[in-house]
Amino acid sequence: MKAAVVKETAPGERRVALVPEAVARLRPAGIDVLVESGAGDGAWLTDAAYADVGATIVSSAELYRSADVILTVTKPSAAMVAQLRPGQAIVGMLAPLTDPELAAALAAQGVTAISLDGLPRTLSRTQPMDALSSQSNVAGYKAALVAATAFGRFFPMLITAAGTARPAKVLVLGTGVAGLQAIGTARRLGAVVSGYDVRPSSKTEVESLGATFVELTSVGDAAGQGGYARELTTDERQAQQDELTGHIARHDVVITTAQVPGRRPPLLVTEDAIKAMAPGSVIVDMGASALGGNVAGSRPSETIITGNGITIIGADNLPATVPAAASAAYSRNIAALLLHLISDGVLAIDTGDEIQAGVVITHGGRVVHEGVASLVAERSAPAPGPPVASPSEPFADPRENLYADPREDSYTDPQEDVTQVLPDLFARPEEDLFSEPQAELPPTGGGTGVDDTSN
Repeated sequence: MKAAVVKETAPGERRVALVPEAVARLRPAGIDVLVESGAGDGAWLTDAAYADVGATIVSSAELYRSADVILTVTKPSAAMVAQLRPGQAIVGMLAPLTDPELAAALAAQGVTAISLDGLPRTLSRTQPMDALSSQSNVAGYKAALVAATAFGRFFPMLITAAGTARPAKVLVLGTGVAGLQAIGTARRLGAVVSGYDVRPSSKTEVESLGATFVELTSVGDAAGQGGYARELTTDERQAQQDELTGHIARHDVVITTAQVPGRRPPLLVTEDAIKAMAPGSVIVDMGASALGGNVAGSRPSETIITGNGITIIGADNLPATVPAAASAAYSRNIAALLLHLISDGVLAIDTGDEIQAGVVITHGGRVVHEGVASLVAERSAPAPGPPVASPSEPFADPRENLYADPREDSYTDPQEDVTQVLPDLFARPEEDLFSEPQAELPPTGGGTGVDDTSN
């Protein structure tokens, strides 16, 4: 079987689906690896590095013509889908709950789509395959560094001849994998850290990292199935927001991590909370997306400075900014999943298997994942009531205008421009956080939402 690694084309994406060290793991299972020329450039992995371990470097056209399985990090573009042929398989983080139309297109093309973000994370044997956790680890780490870079004062307490600088007060909202990593990194940078989650069981995890757990009296136990948080009711969300406002105002830095796959992230930091914060405060919204974010006014991939001097960073794809470490971790995840799916050198699709039931989205010309199939049916069904927007208009959603109020923004610029002015003192490309097998964190979900991942 031939598995092919494509060069990612999404804006700002620097990760690669497979690193050279994984090639040796796949060959004994009868998998020959093809690599599109330049696929590893964003993560500083040369074509020669792949060739040295036995991979074959090919052009884009040859890759789609010869490969049995296409390996990718993010979901394929329309141009990629057009090049896929019936019987091929594509494996990546395809976000089918967010984009069920892509699943429908792949099914129509006769392509088997396998998405790592559908992995049942509560099974202990899926931990080596858990790309959501590995990428959330990277994202939480980088979120703390982004916050420290944007913050105009020190994170640690410093006692110098010029006086004493107090430590920064950091609040992390949502203590799943990303939140716990953000807490740990902020603590290592010397900040005084607090964490909040709607699941009381998170208190022990937060305190084990040396942080203080914020307990709200207005929201009861919101633990859901499998260690994840359930979605709050409307009344619970309002009570949560009102009580959180006071805590947020007392902190210098806020990092939010809550996401709900395929749906708008919960709003945790309201306009009132932002107005109550001190000038110079920083908010890093890891939940920022096209559907909205955890922070009022946040926009994905943008940094905004409000009229009262609060920096809001829409950090929607932080793993791509740590491409070497993120690619090394993701490569282990996708290789582990491939080895689970292979039998006698070929893909053996069996949706009766509990792992495959979660990750196999399309097969045999139809959408086989129950949840995605329901979304596809809903989108394709005629809408009752008034006439819907014409097909040329984007998918209508009442949430799209929630953040279109520029009155408080005195400055708006892409995130990259701000971070260039404030260099990242902590980024050292020679360090690989995953050079050894990573310690797996508990399969906790997204605290204040349902999940806490960045893609």
